[in-house]
Amino acid sequence: MTDAIPHAVPPAAPTEDRTMPAVVYGLYLLGLANVITIFIGLIIAYANRSGAGPVMASHYTFQIRTFWLSIGWFIIGGLLLLFGIPLSFVLIGIPAVMLGVFIMGAVWIWFAVRCVLGVIYLARGEAYPRPLNWLI
Repeated sequence: MTDAIPHAVPPAAPTEDRTMPAVVYGLYLLGLANVITIFIGLIIAYANRSGAGPVMASHYTFQIRTFWLSIGWFIIGGLLLLFGIPLSFVLIGIPAVMLGVFIMGAVWIWFAVRCVLGVIYLARGEAYPRPLNWLI
């Protein structure tokens, strides 16, 4: 007599809610045109990170880090502009102005690329693979 014990199928892991990280990415992308929504997205990311599962927590960490890195580099570019514009009247500030404009433009593109990549990973339901990375 064989007692066939049916194999118990483990319950499927509940999927994490992808709505709020998607909202934050949307606010960040909208913030490329108006800066206010980026700050709203940052507040939402901070508010939801502690209660999120591991996959969505990686997206929140990525979003928060994207914000702070972009602010840091944007300030550096802005300071170069601030000091370069008055000095450009005597021609020694022109390289600083050009570098400041380049940095601010590069940060804008970098921010957009990071947000689009985050949306792609989020749409796949995957954790962001390198949320603490500086580049992409």
